Amino acid sequence: MDTDRLTQPLRDLASWTTHLRAAEIPVLARTADAIEDLRPNEDAVDANLIGETISGDPLMTLRVLAHAAAHRPPRMLTEPETVTAVVVMMGIAPFFRAFGPLPTVEERLHDQPDALAGLHEVLRRAHRAANFALGFAVHRMDHDAAVIHHAALLHDFAEMLLWCHAPGLALRIRGAQQADPTLRSSAIQREVLNVTLPDLQQSLMRAWRLPELLVRITDDRHAEHPSARSVVLAIRVARHSAQGWDNAALPDDVRDVARLLNLSESAASDVLRELDT
Repeated sequence: MDTDRLTQPLRDLASWTTHLRAAEIPVLARTADAIEDLRPNEDAVDANLIGETISGDPLMTLRVLAHAAAHRPPRMLTEPETVTAVVVMMGIAPFFRAFGPLPTVEERLHDQPDALAGLHEVLRRAHRAANFALGFAVHRMDHDAAVIHHAALLHDFAEMLLWCHAPGLALRIRGAQQADPTLRSSAIQREVLNVTLPDLQQSLMRAWRLPELLVRITDDRHAEHPSARSVVLAIRVARHSAQGWDNAALPDDVRDVARLLNLSESAASDVLRELDT
């Protein structure tokens, strides 16, 4: 068992932020393997290929963006907002020097199959939400489509980090929610962790100095902005359709997506199913 796993909640938001900011971010084994496969041929690799390789892994996306923010030259006026932009800024050879070999979630949770399954559930939801959000952004011809994709992918990264670094606490939260589906997420999170995950996430994003646009559209409190609205609705649809398309909450989601995309509800429903194939 990893000695640095948290088994008891930390005192407050500042303690959680300090701990997780310093903790290593593990990535998916398939991402780590793909980067190692590219490494010997770095002369034939470009930023777009690396961006595509990483695009389905929220933890690697987070790791790259946090690294870029920590190493951004003071004179740089614009901050890179996507993984591809970070690699363009860094260069290919420095990217490979900075990232590898990488720790993986599969290694970290090898003795915690239930926690690994819980993490994969969040990752699947994030992947589907990112697909929905990108589809909404493309339909709306939003110039920030790539950042919107990243924002949906990263929307629940605090929960992912909890599964990695405090799997026992994450399992307690999930167990309580399964026992009482009416339980508010914020209430059980505060009871088990002394913080809520959205507050922890915003605190970490600011501590890592992640791109301001990404921080803003990942914050559900800014949901009136069309870019943030795309992310919030993508997350809602991904959650409510996780077990199929017959969830009672989905008609409200479809109505709101129709309004966002300026479509009829039947057309919006078709778009959602198409994006999910």
